[in-house]
Amino acid sequence: MTFRGLHEHSLDSKDRITVPSQYRGALSEGLVLMQGIENCVEVWPAAAAEAMEAGTLSGLNPLSREARRIKRSFFAHSASADLDSAGRIKLPASHIEHAGLSGRCVITGMGPNLEIWNPEAWAAEDAENAEQIPTLTENLAERQMAQQASVPGTPS
Repeated sequence: MTFRGLHEHSLDSKDRITVPSQYRGALSEGLVLMQGIENCVEVWPAAAAEAMEAGTLSGLNPLSREARRIKRSFFAHSASADLDSAGRIKLPASHIEHAGLSGRCVITGMGPNLEIWNPEAWAAEDAENAEQIPTLTENLAERQMAQQASVPGTPS
């Protein structure tokens, strides 16, 4: 499933947040909560989290201090979880603190996962993205064209 859109839900007094109903099926087999690189909480279907970790982290050299630090950051600050019968996730206190969550929250689709943001932090991130997206997309297009040009037999 591809997670899309913006949704507003509230963190309740027991540190639970309701997942938008259209996403619950994709999270019904378990999920992984991660502290985002930015100040948000990432919500991944368990299988997608494992695939992302295998694709990005498993190839890192275990003798590299940088690699160990990145792995520690990902794995020490993540937790397995399940939806409750009402479609809610209980967030760990450390994740709530990391993202500055309380009360109203913004849930954003990120394709393979969701993110949970403090509304003010989301507004700042979204505004910064809006400013930078023309340059970011142009840079990405240029890199992709350069990669294609370096592969023999690839049309440019």
